[in-house]
Amino acid sequence: MLSKTAVVAAGVCGTLFIGYCIYFDRKRRSDPNFKQKLRDRRAKALLRKEQDKFSTTKIPELKDYESVQKFFIQEVQIGEELLGQGDIENGVEHLSTALAVCGEPQHLIEVLQVQLPPQIFHLLMQRLPVVSQRLVQTMAARRMQNEDVE
Repeated sequence: MLSKTAVVAAGVCGTLFIGYCIYFDRKRRSDPNFKQKLRDRRAKALLRKEQDKFSTTKIPELKDYESVQKFFIQEVQIGEELLGQGDIENGVEHLSTALAVCGEPQHLIEVLQVQLPPQIFHLLMQRLPVVSQRLVQTMAARRMQNEDVE
């Protein structure tokens, strides 16, 4: 059986811990920049997640026609599968990546406009400039990395 001193010591420790939590929570919440810091931290985490997601996609060297064609077909298939599963955001991401590397995007845009619901097509058109810019940045970074190696 536990002695009275052990029970009292556990009670005191528990009370001190709860007091510690309340004190620092109140201090954190009373900070005038708390909400802004929280928003900034969440925005950075989301941006990092977006960049990680895009960097995991292996973009082929655009000079290699066969690998670009294979990559294009793969991205279209993944995009269609994700849209079919209801994952609109990732499906649109893959389709816009396919559009960004496509040799003749105008024809693909016409096909997608007919096949996709208007809301998803509109989202795709909004997403395309962002993905194209990221593609250009990725290719520029790859070129700079290759120049550093040589």
